Amino acid sequence: MLLDGHSLAYRAFFALPAENFNTTTGQTTNAIYGFASMLANTLRDERPTHLAVAFDVSRKTWRSEEFTEYKANRSKTPDEFKGQVELIGELLDTMNVSRFAVDGFEADDVIATLATQAEAEGFEVLIVTGDRDSFQLVSDQVTVLYPTKGVSELTRFTPEKVQEKYGLTPNQYPDFAALRGDPSDNLPGIPGVGEKTAAKWINQFGSFAQLVERADEVKGKVGEKLRDHLESVKLNRRLTELVRDVELPTGPGGLERRPYDRQALSVILDALEFRHQNFRDRLLAADPGQVTEEAPPAAGVSVDGVALGAGELAPWLAEHGTGPLGLATVHAWALGAGSVSEIALATAAGPAAWFDPTALDEADEQAFAAWIADADRPKVLHDAKGVMRVFAEHGWSVDGVRMDTALAAYLVKPGRRSFALDALSVEYLGRELAPAAADGQLAFGVDEQAEQDALMLQARAIVDLGEAFGERLRAVGAAELLHEMELPSSELLARMERAGIAADRAWLERMEQQFAAAVQQAVREAHSAVGHEFNLGSPKQLQEVFFGELGLPKTKKTKTGYTTDADALAWLAGQTDHELPVIMLRHREQARLRSTVEGLIKTIAPDGRIHTTFNQTVAATGRLSSTDPNLQNIPVRTDEGRAIRRGFVVGEGFESLLTADYSQIELRVMAHLSEDEGLIEAFTSGEDLHTTVASQVFGVGTGEVDPEMRRKIKAMSYGLAYGLSAFGLSQQLTIAPDEARKLMDTYFERFGGVRDYLQRVVEEARATGYTETIFGRRRYLPDLTSDNRQRREMAERMALNAPIQGTAADIVKIAMLKVDQALRAARLDSRMLLQVHDEIVLEIAPGERERVEGLVRQEMKSAVSLRAPLDVSIGHGADWESAAH
Repeated sequence: MLLDGHSLAYRAFFALPAENFNTTTGQTTNAIYGFASMLANTLRDERPTHLAVAFDVSRKTWRSEEFTEYKANRSKTPDEFKGQVELIGELLDTMNVSRFAVDGFEADDVIATLATQAEAEGFEVLIVTGDRDSFQLVSDQVTVLYPTKGVSELTRFTPEKVQEKYGLTPNQYPDFAALRGDPSDNLPGIPGVGEKTAAKWINQFGSFAQLVERADEVKGKVGEKLRDHLESVKLNRRLTELVRDVELPTGPGGLERRPYDRQALSVILDALEFRHQNFRDRLLAADPGQVTEEAPPAAGVSVDGVALGAGELAPWLAEHGTGPLGLATVHAWALGAGSVSEIALATAAGPAAWFDPTALDEADEQAFAAWIADADRPKVLHDAKGVMRVFAEHGWSVDGVRMDTALAAYLVKPGRRSFALDALSVEYLGRELAPAAADGQLAFGVDEQAEQDALMLQARAIVDLGEAFGERLRAVGAAELLHEMELPSSELLARMERAGIAADRAWLERMEQQFAAAVQQAVREAHSAVGHEFNLGSPKQLQEVFFGELGLPKTKKTKTGYTTDADALAWLAGQTDHELPVIMLRHREQARLRSTVEGLIKTIAPDGRIHTTFNQTVAATGRLSSTDPNLQNIPVRTDEGRAIRRGFVVGEGFESLLTADYSQIELRVMAHLSEDEGLIEAFTSGEDLHTTVASQVFGVGTGEVDPEMRRKIKAMSYGLAYGLSAFGLSQQLTIAPDEARKLMDTYFERFGGVRDYLQRVVEEARATGYTETIFGRRRYLPDLTSDNRQRREMAERMALNAPIQGTAADIVKIAMLKVDQALRAARLDSRMLLQVHDEIVLEIAPGERERVEGLVRQEMKSAVSLRAPLDVSIGHGADWESAAH
């Protein structure tokens, strides 16, 4: 099978929306994803024994030298496409796929050469390309797979199919193409001569050569046009013929498929942020070296495994439970019904055990409970928080966790998008593991022994990964982060998840009805504004209404027309007096709020509380996020958001909720890191920060700072902490880019330490490849040295942002741990429930509020010593909103 890499990548680029495929560093990946997906499907369906991909080198080829206008009409390569072909090449290298690119020739010529050689050697050949010139290669042994819909549908062109489509044999196709011309290659045809006439002439005269020789026999005006354009169609014929003797480093026999470098493949898939398991599974399933039924799932690694029955676990733990044990489970989580159906334990030396926790006798259960809770018995887990949460449902307390392989992988490489055990095993151990289904149930069919062996091999991989990550964490200076911050945070977050927060269902249902009514009202207003009904959720109909019927100013052009996204609607609202853009913005906001509240209602558990899941490995900066539901989706500063927060209430048996967060923590961190005396003084003056800074930037007294000045400086200060550019600031403040740049320059004149720090942090990151928080948390940014300007500038913004955001996130985690430790040391019943947007929410037991408030303030203020001291705001009330401060 031979593939035209450029042709297929370009088709994939236009088949998939670029805006939906971007890495966090700004690299567009739609062409890579589409190409790889098509390749995976084709390998699965066709099962070729030999494989190669050919690429164009540049537009300078023997054809462009003979005809300087060859392909000269082609538009500039879209910026989003740049860099993707290079990355496809890197992906193919990890799959050990041969690839060719020959100076002076096109990919078609390479494919023609290999196809001709392979046919002569008796191969059956498949050519996958979007270039119709390849039809001239079709024969009884050569078939072209031609994309007819993006890259997802391929049509098989055999000699019969070419005949059916064009009424010609494959050998006649170059003659036909020469007469027809090819606008995409800038090869002119004959005016008035289309495909039907071209095919008729070839059939009538037998060949192009005969037609040229007997051109006088073609009558009428069309004959005159043929004779007038003979020289140009002769040139077309020479350029259309594919070269079949390009000098190549290897022939068909050297293209035999080889096993993937699965570790390298896993690394590049993570770097490209292709997180869909189905996609990865399809790509891996086509590996010619994949695990077969005859080969063990962990070749070269075995366990001395035993399935333990009643009465056998206690003695096994007594013999093996003193050293580090890897633990793997099959479990499910549901409040009050968390269940563990299988557990496996393994040592690094090989002995392993599997048991069913429901079949333990009393002595076994006591021995396991004692072992799992013993801080002196080292354990290695994968996703310790999830294990702790579900084990707690069984009454098992977990302690002595020396390593969490998911958290360790995150600290070693925070930018990766998959921390699945099987992916880590492949990358760091070079070892395949039996797959697990999405619900956590092992997917091994009905073979009970295979299930047990697979789970023990997973436990063995966990303990081996623990050892591997121990070395890597020390190498990157992250061992302390794991043991002092992330692992303790896991234990606290597991308790917070189990506790949840009480929800007022009736209030939330009332809010959902209000938002639903507001959505319908916006629909009616939109229909009235236009004069007829239309679907507000249809981009196509919106384009017709906005730019067709109403003739509003055109927005950014996309593949499907002019965009009507939120930014475009906001722009239109400022460009026109028509009310529809404003109505549409309100419709979308109300629909989003309705969806948020619907999601909250669905997640209310039988105990009347919402139990979100906190994620430690999602944000590369170290910030926590939440899912099921995502509590960060709730707006903080809008009336609607505050109304939704009123649905989170104090639970039965508790007195109130207490909220606490840091005032302007990012700016305090920026002042500390930059050591800018002016900014530090602004914090310690006791005056309003933004007013004080504005007075210094604009050179006026604090009493002369008006609200607009303060707004601009607030946006500037926070923008710098988030890596905002002058252009970004101009958009945020709705001012000209030059004015934003001048404002930034004035700011830096007064606060030169901030300017110097921001320049220094990017330079240092470019030299080392990473940024670092004050606690040593690294963010790796290889794109700082990228040749791709878009990727490089995105990485520079991340370099500005990561130390500040990461340090702020670390401080919040330290504060949470200190507060929790103080609550437990004081034997208080109050407890921590949530951490959202740097805010901590606690549930206060009766009579404990004043003591808890003092404790929280003290522990949070002393979490870390900064040059711009931390300041804590605290509030309390019967619900989340009334507890705001």
